[in-house]
Amino acid sequence: MNKINIYSIFFFMIFGGIAAFAQKTSSLVSKETSITFYSNAPLEDIEAKSTLAASAMNIKTGDIIFRVKNTSFQFDKKLMQEHFNENYMESDKYPSAEFKGKIEGVEKLVHDGNYTLNVKGNLQVHGVTKIYTTAVIFNVKSGIIKANTSFQIRLADHRITIPSIVGKKIAEVVKISVDALYKQ
Repeated sequence: MNKINIYSIFFFMIFGGIAAFAQKTSSLVSKETSITFYSNAPLEDIEAKSTLAASAMNIKTGDIIFRVKNTSFQFDKKLMQEHFNENYMESDKYPSAEFKGKIEGVEKLVHDGNYTLNVKGNLQVHGVTKIYTTAVIFNVKSGIIKANTSFQIRLADHRITIPSIVGKKIAEVVKISVDALYKQ
């Protein structure tokens, strides 16, 4: 199967699921969602970004969902990308990561302005689901909502093991940053 077909299938699966969620709940959809992770370790910093993530939120109920295919993360070095997918994320076995949660104080998002609201929910990474709460900065203007957040996850909490031979190249705790732009 060629790359174009693989990406077409990926988009259908990710955006199709998110779009179905949005249609059922009168939600806003973000087709412009990026997720970055950053590992600051003594010997090497590692950063990867996916601009192929998808998200939807319901501004009536506060429900929010993010989904990203693990193989969509891009690295500066191809070997890092290969190790990420094969050795750490086991992307064949666990193809995606997902967050499902609730926005506290969501009723504020119907008015233009800047708001910092807590979002609490379940993050599923590497087959392990864990509850996280993080502050999200929302910028609302003319019905368009920008959302930005950063939080940290401990790799061991998601059963991602780092071999001791590369322990000084990969941090035990990584920073996750999310940027999304929601439109109707």
